[in-house]
Amino acid sequence: MNRLADTLESVRSTLSAALPAAFQADAVRTMPDDDLLRTMATAAAIMRQLEAVIIEGTSQVQERSDAAARDGRLTTRMGCRSVSELVQRATRASKHTVSAYERAAIGVQQHVAPSSGERLPADYPCLRAAMIDGAIGVDGLTAVMAPLSQLAGAAGRMAHLAADAELAASARGEGVDAAPPACAEDLRAIAQVWAVYLDQDGAEPRQAAAMRKRGLALGAGRDGLVPIRGQLLPEVAAQLQRIFDSLLNPKLDGPRFVDTASPRIGPDDTGSGRGLDGVTRDGAYGTGVGEPGGWARHEDAVLHDRADMRTRTQRQHDALATALTVSARSGELPTIGGAAPTLVVAVRAEDLRSGRGYAQLDGATEPVSIGVARHVGCDGAVQRVISEEAGRIIGIHTLDRVFNHHQRKAITLRDGGCIIPGCRVPASWCEVHHVTDHARGGPTHSDNGVLLCWHHHRTLDANGWSVRMPRGVPEVRGPSWWDPHQRWRPTTASPTRMLDRMVRRQ
Repeated sequence: MNRLADTLESVRSTLSAALPAAFQADAVRTMPDDDLLRTMATAAAIMRQLEAVIIEGTSQVQERSDAAARDGRLTTRMGCRSVSELVQRATRASKHTVSAYERAAIGVQQHVAPSSGERLPADYPCLRAAMIDGAIGVDGLTAVMAPLSQLAGAAGRMAHLAADAELAASARGEGVDAAPPACAEDLRAIAQVWAVYLDQDGAEPRQAAAMRKRGLALGAGRDGLVPIRGQLLPEVAAQLQRIFDSLLNPKLDGPRFVDTASPRIGPDDTGSGRGLDGVTRDGAYGTGVGEPGGWARHEDAVLHDRADMRTRTQRQHDALATALTVSARSGELPTIGGAAPTLVVAVRAEDLRSGRGYAQLDGATEPVSIGVARHVGCDGAVQRVISEEAGRIIGIHTLDRVFNHHQRKAITLRDGGCIIPGCRVPASWCEVHHVTDHARGGPTHSDNGVLLCWHHHRTLDANGWSVRMPRGVPEVRGPSWWDPHQRWRPTTASPTRMLDRMVRRQ
């Protein structure tokens, strides 16, 4: 039998005998810190050496499947359509993992010279040696090959080999800076530096190619969602990421409310999002002009709230909605038909009253719920369009329900930002919500308006939060799983109002 296969089988047998007893004895859980980390490092070193065997085996599968005649290929003889399928079946690894094995194998495999049958050096000979020694695994190999592979021909073989030697030394902990062995991400960073150094043409040709490939497209709406796809230039992606970071920053800035039952400070949460300051019609809803504002800062330390159950991608979606709406109402975009870019929602009056049916967004093929129409129109104006049965318009009536400039400033001073506990979306990025709906007789008055961010306004009917305004003071009640006592609590993001409360408590 093959000696390597026998050795690996012996290692497997040893581990199979030792691991069950170790886990049953809770050996990992009871290890001292140093032993725990040493055990993990040793296991990772073994794993890297085993990955070397798999990578070398993958290169052999590739080589034996390159025969011109289909019947002579290893993949065909084993009943598989591709190298990837065969390696997946042999290793039981995922398609993604096998793809990494294949990419690594391309860089470290030793091809055979057709004329002499001699083994040729690998593209990355030093990294191949480091792989065999267990100093670098598949993650490290793919991390360094990605930035270097595009420059191998242009930079010249000697420069390419110099980069290979330096990266292998860094993987072993023998680099010029005498740093410990580098992890995959550190190796990626070093490889990117080498790629910049070896790129004789500079960034201009790459930038030109990126400019040609940049793009963004909206797909056809389906199941209430519209797909977005494309490629962003690095500076555009970085700016978008900064916007996400500003809205999704998990840092806690202080308490949002004071529990009236006791002087203790209540928990804070990390809501995000921003809404539309809008003009609303019973046929159409749109953006208006908002007021400048800033982040509310609080000085008292608080507990982190668990009320925001959104995933990271959902939070980034809501952050993008915030950025788009801020841009739309900034007054700096070109006008459309003489007005700022306006989101328009059309809905039949009877559907709006009954809460059933659909609304339609101007410029979109996918219908939206009545709840979306109510959300967009909550702090806007309604224009009722009356038409005959055949469709002729016979009347247009505007029902003003927009909180005016002075009301919004006053509400901003009182609320400071989104009133949901812990949500740090600033006032200038919030909507003014009618606590008692305008259609149910709620006045457009500061006693009936509160600031809510896009996310909390959009989901207020379903997210478990409730808002009321006793004597014109906002109070909130959280979901039962968050606050089992279901107490109404005064809430504000205004530092001045919180200081007043603190002084009164003292």
